[in-house]
Amino acid sequence: MRWENLSLEDRPVTAAPALFGQHAVSRTFDTPEFRGITFHEVRARSIVNRVPGASRMPFEFTVNPYRGCSHACVYCFARKSHSYLDLDTGLGFDSQIVVKVNAPELLRRELSAARWNGDHIAMGTNVDCYQRAEGRYALMPGIIAALRDHANPFSILTKGSLILRDLDLLRQAAEVTEVGTCVSVGSLDPDLWRTVEPGTPSPAKRLEVCRTLNDHGVPCAVLMAPVLPYLSDSPDQLRATVRAVAGSGATSVTPLVLHLREGGAREWFMSWLARHHPRLVPRYRALYGGGAYAPRWYQRRITGLVHELAAEYGCAPTRSSSARRLPARPAEPTATQLTLV
Repeated sequence: MRWENLSLEDRPVTAAPALFGQHAVSRTFDTPEFRGITFHEVRARSIVNRVPGASRMPFEFTVNPYRGCSHACVYCFARKSHSYLDLDTGLGFDSQIVVKVNAPELLRRELSAARWNGDHIAMGTNVDCYQRAEGRYALMPGIIAALRDHANPFSILTKGSLILRDLDLLRQAAEVTEVGTCVSVGSLDPDLWRTVEPGTPSPAKRLEVCRTLNDHGVPCAVLMAPVLPYLSDSPDQLRATVRAVAGSGATSVTPLVLHLREGGAREWFMSWLARHHPRLVPRYRALYGGGAYAPRWYQRRITGLVHELAAEYGCAPTRSSSARRLPARPAEPTATQLTLV
């Protein structure tokens, strides 16, 4: 492993993890919500990451206080990032969580640097910053406070309901700078949710989060992602999801069809598909035979249907600045992006 001498015991390691250059502590907690999860506490060298231009993301800078995610979404495109630490991209991604314990203080220092120009910072674009680990480590209040104090614009994309803990901070930040939030809800199907996103709050709970944020003056949109071919893409399913999104008061809804990168996400998802929906394996192989993305004709069909429904229910995608800050088509994190942490 690149993390030489990284211990799974609750004590400091004797050699520095290669990507961080500082001591690390690995911990496990025998509580129901953290059982089976190991947290690797590290002191990062930097926290504001510049996104490579080749990634085609609509923002230039990100902050990721965690690596790995206990939400355990079987399709997560960020799974490959664990391979850069020689960690497993399957169960290891779900249960070996890197925690950048100095993220708030580091961010405050980087925002104060003369070279920083106050650019928009996107969060939740790699792994969820409101996953379960945040309930213990509480890094986001310090991060939001730093952004508020520097009047630095930012956006947050999440599936986590814990964001409501920081509602007062978000409201304070929204008074001095541009703040955008977005929750991800791809489907309302409870059986699909339990198997595809086993570590997340329910879709209904996420829509409650959307309603609460908007009711308190923090703009919140919905990223309808991912739409799963042959599992959540029928006209009736799309209509039910858009209707619920509109009912949550979302400022807009933007669909995103599943994409499957090799090196983690594709293999893990296809393994899940073979166990739960084996009859669909040939159809997925055909649909994604050309690469990570579904064919353009399929993407256009889904986007067109969702936009028509959104217009019907009054939550059509907007061109607001907050909406533009959130990813329209996530790209796989590159090695450059993931080593500048």
